[in-house]
Amino acid sequence: MKQGLFLVVSAPSGAGKSSICQKMLELCPKLNFSISYTTRSPRPGEKDGKDYYFVSRENFIRRVGRGEFVEWVENFGNLYGTSRKTMEKHLAKGKDLLLDVEPRGAKKIKKVFKKGIFVFILPPSRADLMKRLKRRGHESKEVIKTRLAQAESELREISWYDYVIFNKDLDKAVEQLKAIYIAEKCRKAILAREIEAFMK
Repeated sequence: MKQGLFLVVSAPSGAGKSSICQKMLELCPKLNFSISYTTRSPRPGEKDGKDYYFVSRENFIRRVGRGEFVEWVENFGNLYGTSRKTMEKHLAKGKDLLLDVEPRGAKKIKKVFKKGIFVFILPPSRADLMKRLKRRGHESKEVIKTRLAQAESELREISWYDYVIFNKDLDKAVEQLKAIYIAEKCRKAILAREIEAFMK
């Protein structure tokens, strides 16, 4: 059985990453979503086991101690982590995974799983990104200021990603991500065993 392929999608806050990932999963039903663990509270409409696994801080720290996460970070006071077991299980079974992970976590994953495809989502412009962050009415000025500083830091991580998508139009951005996924599925290295069987 060939190993599964995984896509890691990152972006600064406000670039539309979650919307792109959601539509991508609708277009590609065989693509599985890697559900992260978090200590933050669910937002309206979010469901445990679908959007995130919502756990207490104590529960999360215990999992860190047991080495359950391939990566974990603290973001605005909340902890987020990607299950190592989930990744290994899906990939070993030949199932493809989509991960929605911020740059610090993505870099940690890249060190452990060398063969991933890393995609960075950008908004139409830096000015547009700043406007989107400032429009978040439910957050305090301090949080928005911190998000702006973090966005600037995350933009500097773009150099080591494999692909970049400008989210000027949501549907087009999703189609571009789908095109990347399809192209990567056709790589010779991915199809090595099938090619070998064909040649025999």
